Amino acid sequence: MDCESSCATKDRGQRIRSFVLRAGRMSAAQRRSYEQLFPFYALKGSETGIIDSEKLFGNNFPLVIEIGFGMGLATACIAQENPNINYLGIEVHRPGIGRLLWEIEKRSLKNIKIIEGDAVEILEQKIADSSVYAFHIFFPDPWPKKRHNKRRLITRPFTDLLCAKLLPGASIYMVTDWDDYGEWALNELSATDGLMNRYNTFAEAQEWRPKTEFERKGILKNHVVRELLFEKAGSQTRGIKDEG
Repeated sequence: MDCESSCATKDRGQRIRSFVLRAGRMSAAQRRSYEQLFPFYALKGSETGIIDSEKLFGNNFPLVIEIGFGMGLATACIAQENPNINYLGIEVHRPGIGRLLWEIEKRSLKNIKIIEGDAVEILEQKIADSSVYAFHIFFPDPWPKKRHNKRRLITRPFTDLLCAKLLPGASIYMVTDWDDYGEWALNELSATDGLMNRYNTFAEAQEWRPKTEFERKGILKNHVVRELLFEKAGSQTRGIKDEG
């Protein structure tokens, strides 16, 4: 899925950003979906205030946020299997937004909304503290060159921000097929105050998460998929089961 909005970097003003815009051709179908369906299922991060999940979805189901959903097929599959959970996908890659909008319409999904924009800004300015039941971060850009490691998304202090937005007992679920990034993320999450690893090291494969085409290609290249599942200390005020 190699999500466009899931790589932390800095602009010239040294403000941390959660993405690097990359050229990507938008198909006619993706463009049509983006233009026609966006008003019904999506919003611009720059044009909204604090997001009220109950108003946005029309219910008080648990809110799961996915940072960088790529082309969105796995997101749509997970949402379809879990109609009593609300999913908010953050992305800047418009071809992916267009594709997920098409999936939402085709599957008649009522529990997915998209917000287009920088995940760091959105979390800082649009998401209330202690309001999120889970973060999904699937196959973020690994920034494999050592001099670029500091641009990785799963790096403090961004992990502190994620923790602040979680309800007590809620989780961060991160998956990567880049071994070095897996070790890096394990260390960064383990060092984040308020987070606890549900496993001693890497998590068992979560069977409810569908494999993506990107993941299959990585496995064919002998990449090892690493999964991490951390939770915020404390007990949730309203329980949520893992998807699936």
